[in-house]
Amino acid sequence: MRFTVGEHSAGHMRRILHMFLTRWDLIGLSDSATLALTELVANVVRHVPERRCSVLILREPYGLRVEVADAVPGAVHAKAADPLDEGGRGLVLVEAVTDRWGVDERADGKTVWFECDA
Repeated sequence: MRFTVGEHSAGHMRRILHMFLTRWDLIGLSDSATLALTELVANVVRHVPERRCSVLILREPYGLRVEVADAVPGAVHAKAADPLDEGGRGLVLVEAVTDRWGVDERADGKTVWFECDA
């Protein structure tokens, strides 16, 4: 699915992901997966011009994989934010609530992904 995201898009994405997890009998992954997806969508809203991204939700033999791709090249890293910072903790949260996450850099942008084991 390709989207132009805005301030309320994360809520819509959470509902879509929850629907898939329910259908796939993976509802136990809902809290961690929806939080991680919310953080990735929020990063697109904050850092991607025109706020365009593609979201891929995959049922895998081990559980779930979610990918959020955008057209902005460059690596992203999970780093501890200063305690007084208002933001900067999104990827640290993704790292904390998922089993694996990473970034695949491409010539035309990047894909940030996470996986949750069932």
